[in-house]
Formats: sequence, structure tokens, C-alpha cells
Amino acid sequence: MRIAVDAMGGDHAPREIVRGAVDAVRRLDGITRILLVGIEDAVRAELAELGTIPSMIEVVHASEVVDMDEKPVEALRRKKDSSIARAIDLVKKGEADAVVSAGNTGAVMVSATLRLRKLDAVERPAIATVMPTQNRPFVLLDAGANTDCTAKFLTQFGVMGHVYSKLILGQENPVVGLLSIGGEEVKGNDVTRESFKLLTDSGLNFRGNVEGHDLFEGETDVVVCDGFVGNVVLKTAESASVAIGHWLKKEFKKNPIRILGAMLLSGALRTMKQRMDPENYGGAPLLGVNGVCIITHGSSSAKAIYHAIRVAKDSVVGHLNDAIVEEIKALDE
Repeated sequence: MRIAVDAMGGDHAPREIVRGAVDAVRRLDGITRILLVGIEDAVRAELAELGTIPSMIEVVHASEVVDMDEKPVEALRRKKDSSIARAIDLVKKGEADAVVSAGNTGAVMVSATLRLRKLDAVERPAIATVMPTQNRPFVLLDAGANTDCTAKFLTQFGVMGHVYSKLILGQENPVVGLLSIGGEEVKGNDVTRESFKLLTDSGLNFRGNVEGHDLFEGETDVVVCDGFVGNVVLKTAESASVAIGHWLKKEFKKNPIRILGAMLLSGALRTMKQRMDPENYGGAPLLGVNGVCIITHGSSSAKAIYHAIRVAKDSVVGHLNDAIVEEIKALDE
């Protein structure tokens, strides 16, 4: 299995990207080659710092980098030899089985959609984000690819999320919920009400509408919404978790008794932090494109890159895209 990794994407590239890739080839079975795509001198300099490099690592030169704040379409048009474009082209040409990038999310999404094209019968690709709960993680989609959706789009998102939850997260019969403003079928706008009907008839394990307070109870495996709402949910949850961490540290440091209490709770707090750490979940797959594409956070560490490569590998081994096409076609029939 060959995985292309955008070595120049993210706030800590290429250092953290290279380290995550090297860690992956050392620890994950079944990967025959990782193609680090980026400015060759910079990538090789990072590899040199790590000493002996596994033979499965290969450097593919790309002369340009899409910056995190650039407009995706304009950047891809001007920078045809960017690391993002070259990495995705390797998948398009069959020289890699999957691509991983922590670069400009919009650029990765646009490039993957244009170059790899959509899977058969898929209306729109969607970004799927795995989020933690008190019981088990759930998949939120769309998390930002499509701000305006039809009921058919949302229904297909439910199918793709179902497949991902089953094959990658190991849920035998994933519970699917539609994010709305109330539990009743009549709640929401025209699109969500029509989506409710389609999801009810889809054959999925559909529980109906879910609200914001239902998300983290751990009773739903797939939460469906448009990309506008999904992105707001994702960023709100991320900022809330960071704020809570800061508040806890501040309160624990107020006096010696609280410091002692924090020491006694250190094991529980460490477990909680690990469960909430998004880097453990392997990034966000762009579901619905004709190739495995994993988008990771711009601030990804080597640990996040390792897990993104792990999920990319599992997606290829599990024939994720074949299963999505099969389920979508069955839905249409």
C-alpha cells in the first residue's frame, strides 16, 4: 500500500509531517511506501535529523506550497506544482492508494473533488469529522464542504457516515441522527423535514432528529447536517474544550488544597484529555471522492499525522469507497 503525504501542509510542516510519516511506516503493518510530497531539500533535511530512515520512505519533489490563508481556487490555479496538487495527482494516476494533508482545507477539498472526481451515484462529497462522547465517538458530516444542501445530499451523507462508522469505527449497526432544532418530525426547515422522510425510508438505523444537547450523550453514531451548521458545531466544540481546559488549570492553581486535589485527579484528567484529543481520531476523511483523502487539522503534530495515515490505511484495506458506492446505489434503487 502506498500513501501520499503532503509534507508541506500545516503550521508545523515539514517537521511534524515527516516525523509522523516515519513513525507510521515503523509502526503500521501493510504500508509498502509513503510518498512525502514537498520541497525536496526541506523534506530531506528533516529526514536527515531522524537518522536512519526506513526504505519505504520516498520523497517526491513539489516546488510550490499553498499557504493556509490563501483562497483555494486561486492558489491552485496559480500554483500548479503545489504539494497538495502533486500529492492528490499521485492518487489520480494510481501511484498512491490514499492521500493525507494538513494543508489548506479548502484547497485539499477543491483539488480532490476536481482531480479525483466523485464516486458513482454520489451527489456531493462531504467532510466527516469524528468527535468524542462519554460512550463512543460519533461522525459529524458535513463539517464544511457544502454550505447549501438538498434533502438528497443529506440522505447520502447519512449513508456515507453509516459506512464510515461501520468499517472504520467498528459500530455494527450505526445509529444515524439528523441535526435539527427539535426532536419532532415537523421541526426544522424545509430541507431537514424532507430529509427526515428520506432518512426514515433509507433502511438506515435512523433515530430521527437530534438536537445540540444530544450530540455528546453517546447514543448516536452518525450526525447529519449541512456544512455550514456542521462547521459551526465543530469549531464551537473545539473552542469550548480548550476554554474548559484553561478554566480547570486556573481553578486548580488557586490554592494548595486544589493543587493537591488536581494531583489526586491526575489519572482521570489525563484519560479525559486523551479521549477529547482530536489527534487520536485520524483527521477528517473527504467522503464521496474517487480515492481516499484524509484532511487533518492545520496545527497537526506528528501524532496526528500518524493517526491520519492509520485511518487512510484502514480505509483502503476496508474498501471504504466500494462500500459507499454499493450503499448509495442500493438507496437509489
